[in-house]
Amino acid sequence: MAGVTRRFHSGDRIVTALEDVSADVRAGKVTGLVGPDGAGKTTLMRLIAGVLRADAGSIHVFGINVSADPLSVQGMISYMPQRFGLYEDLSVRENLDLYADLQALPMSDRAGRYDELLHMMGMAPFIDRLAGKLSGGMKQKLGLACTLIRPPQLLLLDEPTVGVDPVSRRELWGIVDHLVHEQGMSVFLSTAYLDEAARCDEVLLLHESRVIGSGPPAKFTREMEGRSFVVRAPEHTKRELQAALEELNGVTDAVVQGDAVRLVLDAGVKADVVEAARIPDVDIRPVPPRFEDGFIDLLKGKERAARTASSGTPAPRLTGRTTDAAPVVIDVAHLTKRFGDFTAVDDISFNVKRGEIFGLLGANGAGKSTTFRMLCGLLPATDGRLQVDGRDLRVAAAAARGKLGYMAQKFSLYGDLTVAQNLRFFAAAYNLIGARRTERIEWALGEFELAPWRNATSRDLPLGYKQRMALACALMHEPDVLFLDEPTSGVDPLARREFWRRINALAEGGVTVLVTTHFMDEAEYCDRLIIMAQGKILAEGTSEELKRAIRTDARPNPSMEDAFIALITADEAGKAAA
Repeated sequence: MAGVTRRFHSGDRIVTALEDVSADVRAGKVTGLVGPDGAGKTTLMRLIAGVLRADAGSIHVFGINVSADPLSVQGMISYMPQRFGLYEDLSVRENLDLYADLQALPMSDRAGRYDELLHMMGMAPFIDRLAGKLSGGMKQKLGLACTLIRPPQLLLLDEPTVGVDPVSRRELWGIVDHLVHEQGMSVFLSTAYLDEAARCDEVLLLHESRVIGSGPPAKFTREMEGRSFVVRAPEHTKRELQAALEELNGVTDAVVQGDAVRLVLDAGVKADVVEAARIPDVDIRPVPPRFEDGFIDLLKGKERAARTASSGTPAPRLTGRTTDAAPVVIDVAHLTKRFGDFTAVDDISFNVKRGEIFGLLGANGAGKSTTFRMLCGLLPATDGRLQVDGRDLRVAAAAARGKLGYMAQKFSLYGDLTVAQNLRFFAAAYNLIGARRTERIEWALGEFELAPWRNATSRDLPLGYKQRMALACALMHEPDVLFLDEPTSGVDPLARREFWRRINALAEGGVTVLVTTHFMDEAEYCDRLIIMAQGKILAEGTSEELKRAIRTDARPNPSMEDAFIALITADEAGKAAA
């Protein structure tokens, strides 16, 4: 790629998606494309695939100019976009047949190729199952199988693991590793997961339509040596500690990690800067840097987003508040949901206290979405007790919903309406009228920095701004309980940090938050969490308690993802043995 530029017209505006991008992608390697929302990742993928044409510059794939001869290039590559076109009313075999027809794969070659692909994907037992009945992870694997009907020289994957649970993510990466190391394929993939970027042979970093860095992930990690620490302060909540640290001069990043805060300092800043926060009994210890530290450092530059992106949300004071004595707001006892003969949620019990952030985690198809919908009053329970904010959802769902805020994974916005129209609609839906409605709409526009986008159609908003507006709509009526269904899926790391600063501030203000997420580092923000599988609760506790349960001499510092995968795989092994 040399000098690649691509612009789009959006109404009266000209949007630059890529500006003078130059880079080399080596054959036989996994190259990761990493960057914030709107950086140009998908546009670059489409240009390489010959789906779009560059306004300036050139792209050569295996020596062939894509603009001059796109058909030749398309015969050498396979491209799996974010929304791969599976046909959910067709079986796995029928989807493979359809893509084999499109790729003109001879009938004589199909049986052998199907067997090879389904074995690689671990899907041979499901060949006759409807695609619509597959879990999210299995759908992604089927999409990849369809993409690989004819083995390409170059495989393009546009965020293949977004919305997929950690077990399925690890399986997909095992497939990618096999394709590269065993079959010699070249893979170019974009990802929102920075731990995945660290697994690539090389990475290409995009920001504001330009390349800001490239090379092996270890290069970016080495540059952060001596700048990463773990900070603990036993007298204070981890959220209070994080908010205090990220306000300090010289701080690059501060994120919750278990019962501590992972702190990254600006270059040349010493750890004694923490003393300026005057935190009693503070303990700060150096830890090895990681790729994410270098990426965030590049993105934030000299103007630290921790001080500019909070858009008016005040940092909580170090008061030492805990939730131990707080009243129970969500009370679930023996909750069950059946659909005919299928039990989606099987006799689960837990509670959530006021001001807690509670995580509901599980593999795709575990029953967490069904549980979530019952808690929101959107789906009736079959059996059990279900109370939210003192109201029984089985008999007073409408009254309970008036106290709830709900932010759906797809943000539940009306794409044809402007930002202002969406805000007015949700204000009316929550029965806000007159001056109160005007006040809350103006609050949303200011607090979430949406005023410049007031008249923009919500469909045209960058993903990070769609997320802001969805959260603003959910908070319009100042709910006591906030439900977040995979709220940061596909959102870039800076937008995720901004989002969690807001959620932390809400929790410190007494709002009860229940969240589902596939980002295991986000589970660290939860005060407590449960992990579900096949409708049952496998484990409950803090992230530290769950990690401690799988700690061994060989694995002294397991991650939350390690804990999740260990629990799920042990459950599957136990069921297989039985």
